[in-house]
Amino acid sequence: MTVYRLAAPAKINLFLQIIGDRLEGNGFHELVMVMQAVTLADHIELVPRLDDDIYIDCAHPLVPCDPSNLAYRAAKLLQKQVGDRGGVDIYIEKRIPVGAGLAGGSTNAAAVLVGLDLLWDLGLTQAELQSLAAQLGSDVPFCLSGGTALALGRGDELTPLISLEGISVVLAKYRSLAVSTPWAYQTYRQQFQANYAQTPGEQEQKRLQGGSPELLRTIAQHDVKNLSQYLKNDLENVVLRAYPQVQNLRQTFTELGALGTMMSGSGPTVFALVENDLKAEELCQAMAEKFQDTDLELWPCKFCSQGIHLVDFPSR
Repeated sequence: MTVYRLAAPAKINLFLQIIGDRLEGNGFHELVMVMQAVTLADHIELVPRLDDDIYIDCAHPLVPCDPSNLAYRAAKLLQKQVGDRGGVDIYIEKRIPVGAGLAGGSTNAAAVLVGLDLLWDLGLTQAELQSLAAQLGSDVPFCLSGGTALALGRGDELTPLISLEGISVVLAKYRSLAVSTPWAYQTYRQQFQANYAQTPGEQEQKRLQGGSPELLRTIAQHDVKNLSQYLKNDLENVVLRAYPQVQNLRQTFTELGALGTMMSGSGPTVFALVENDLKAEELCQAMAEKFQDTDLELWPCKFCSQGIHLVDFPSR
C-alpha cells in the first residue's frame, strides 16, 4: 500500500496592504501582499481507503475532524473533480499553531491536493492545482508553491519572487490567544473605509505609493539588512489596539534587538527577523526570560523556498 507523507509549511506576511474593496463587489478586499514560507510545518500523512470515505485524524483539540476541516474539503473537492478514485485517511500532525495567522488550515488543504494528486495518479498540472486551491481559500494557492511571492487581488494572484531562503526568523504567539480573520478585516473596513481607493486608477496609484515597490526592489537585490524597514501590515492598525498582548510582543522583540518585527496576517503571531540561527536562539531565550509565561510559545525557524513537499518522517 502506497502512503504519502508531506510537509506543509506555514507562511508569514512580509507586507499586507489593504487597497480597498474589490471592484467586482464580491465582498473581498483588494490586497497587496508579499508572502513568505517558513520551515515551521505541519506533517500530513495520506493513506488510501478501499471505500470512498474521507477520514480526518488530528490530536490537536482545536482542529475539527469533520467535514468543516479545510483538508477534508480539499479531498472532497478533488473527489468531485476526478470521480471514483477511492477514499483517504488524512492524518494531521499539527506543529503550526491554530488560529495564528500562519495559514495552518490552508497549508493542510494544499498538502491534501498535492498528496491526492500523487496517491490517485492524476497527473494534474500546477495550473490545475492552483485553480482547485483558489476554490478553497485565498492562502491555499500560495501554500502549494511556497517560497517568496507577491500576491494581489484577494491574495490568490501570485508572482514568484527571488528566494529569500535561509533568513532566520523567530515566531511568537500566546497559545490561548486567537484573532478572527473576518473580524480583523471587517473592523478595518469599519474604521478605514473612507480611505479606500474606489476606481482602478485610484487603486493602482495606492499600490504604487504604499511601499510595496520599495520592498520588491529590496527583495530583488537580496538586501536582507534593509528588508526590515519595508515591512508593513495594515491590519496592525486594528489588531494591536484590541490586543495589547500582541503589541507588547512586537515592542519587546524590538527592545531585545530584532532587525525588524511585525504581526503576520491577521495575527496574533508576531515574527522577528534576526541575523542568524544563533541570534534566533538567543532571542527566544531572552523572550522566554522576559515574559516567564508558559502560555507564550516561541519558534526559531527560517525562510524556505519550498511549498508542499514530500518528506520521510516516521509513520504513526
